[in-house]
Amino acid sequence: MHTISEYQGFFLEYLSKQKITKEPKNLYEPIAYILSLGGKRLRPTLVLMATEIFGGSYKEALDAALAIEVFHNFSLIHDDIMDAAPLRRGEETVHEKWDVNTGILSGDAMLINAYQLFENYEGNTFKELAQLFTKTAIEVCEGQQYDIDFETRDDVTIPEYIKMIEYKTAVLVGAAMKMGAIIAGVSTHSSNSIYDFGRLLGLAFQLQDDYLDAFGDPDTFGKQIGGDIIENKKTFLYLKSLEYASKDEKKQLAGLFSLNPDDPSDKISTVKHLFESTGAKERTRKEIEQYTQKAFATLNHLDISDSKKDLLRVFGSKLMNRSV
Repeated sequence: MHTISEYQGFFLEYLSKQKITKEPKNLYEPIAYILSLGGKRLRPTLVLMATEIFGGSYKEALDAALAIEVFHNFSLIHDDIMDAAPLRRGEETVHEKWDVNTGILSGDAMLINAYQLFENYEGNTFKELAQLFTKTAIEVCEGQQYDIDFETRDDVTIPEYIKMIEYKTAVLVGAAMKMGAIIAGVSTHSSNSIYDFGRLLGLAFQLQDDYLDAFGDPDTFGKQIGGDIIENKKTFLYLKSLEYASKDEKKQLAGLFSLNPDDPSDKISTVKHLFESTGAKERTRKEIEQYTQKAFATLNHLDISDSKKDLLRVFGSKLMNRSV
């Protein structure tokens, strides 16, 4: 086994060897750009790590890891267009640097490229990877639609919100880990268990992302602080605030989430104060911890060494204590 930073290094080395920019440049340069912006490389790292946890070689998993990363970044390009987001990882979003049409088309090409990468696997491995990827990709689209629908609804429930982030974010984390298990050729029971670990960790990860969107450090978070508040998104913080808010606070929150001011700074500041005064900030932190512990509990069902389980726990703990 290698360290998490080593797996990240293996993936980045492989990514650097890919010939991405070719003709027509206006199709491929945005792809190279979004892939060069960095990020946590969480999902490809998990593919490589899961493969070796189950006795395979990370080298066998590099194409699947790249497919996951390409697909994830495709979804970011389109998400940023839908959200009219100006920044991604501290830099201009693709549609801002080029234009919306370029972002749509380059994103489409990335989705196709992701599928192409699975063609490097044979037989049952290809079939299982492709089936998992197809299932996951459509769930991500469903999650994105739920997210859009929630922006205009005033009756979103916490279970509905959890389902939305499970589809939009968590299933891709679970799929990354299951792909590693498939490549290593383990049993269905083991591949399903590691999928559950990733899915639960993905839920905690997205809740942490929501938390950082409001309370993160703008110098390290890489995105606009308060972006979800500006977009009137019904995040876990917002829903928990409503659950525990007084009548006047509920009215104030609802009013704020019906506004789209030219200068949103006062709105962001007031909403963040309400997140704190209603206890939503602290309850969100506890929810993140609960999902992290649920993920760790699934490791008891895996027939792997304690040292490998510890590696997964360390990874999960670092993920939930991040600032980016």
